[in-house]
Amino acid sequence: MPQHTIGLLHPGEMGSAVGSAAKGASIRVIWASEDRSAATRERAARSGLEDVVTLDRLVAESDFILSICPPDAAGKVAHAVAARGFAGIYVDANAISPATSRGIASEMEGAGARFVDAGIIGPPPVKPGTTRLYLSGDGAADIAKLFADTPLEPVAMAATIGAASALKMAYAAWTKGSAALLIAVRALAVAEGVEEDLIEEWRKSIPELPSLSERAVANNARKAWRFVGEMEEIAATLHDAGLPDGFPLASEEVYRMLAGYKDAPAAPSIAEVASVLRNAADPK
Repeated sequence: MPQHTIGLLHPGEMGSAVGSAAKGASIRVIWASEDRSAATRERAARSGLEDVVTLDRLVAESDFILSICPPDAAGKVAHAVAARGFAGIYVDANAISPATSRGIASEMEGAGARFVDAGIIGPPPVKPGTTRLYLSGDGAADIAKLFADTPLEPVAMAATIGAASALKMAYAAWTKGSAALLIAVRALAVAEGVEEDLIEEWRKSIPELPSLSERAVANNARKAWRFVGEMEEIAATLHDAGLPDGFPLASEEVYRMLAGYKDAPAAPSIAEVASVLRNAADPK
């Protein structure tokens, strides 16, 4: 019998890889397929996760619950778990602000659970050395032990709840914010007919930017819908720290305009993205 059981909410691209990493450490990983999409069911099956069908059963059988979902769903997911009287350790690994994390912690602890604030930095953890799970708050060391010697490297921070989320927000503000800026800059160059001139100047003065800007579109357009809520959480984090929040709000606008590429079979071209952004900004 496995020593521990992790309940995973919900196995998207990142969550299924995290669940697979835990399974590699001989941990039982369960999930609830009720009301989930066919794509989610397929990912969970490929990762070998055990389907217990309902959230009621998942809560009853889990020692730990790991939430990995879109940021705007984090509170709703936590509320559903708290309402079922979960008394284990609840790990929120979503891209949320420190204030949002502390709010969820208050609800979970009020319902009798322990809470760990977490932030994932890196791609889905398929191989070691690529992805880290930052953990803060009481119980961080317990979660770090679960993922020791797995492709997901745990980092228990000597800090209180909110620290892991703050680190994730700061990191994502740059990675996703700079990508949104590059997408907008390439769109501007296309709109003004100076794209080739800009690329040539970049090759002379900032040679990494042509390929970076191309990857910004190729890697992010189809995932833009996921980044809308994340940029809002980053803006809230900056605002709460007394800092300007306009940078992530502008990035949120770019990603919202590109949200229609969700489930697109292939990444769009830069010219197509430029057209979408212009039409969304001025639909006349």
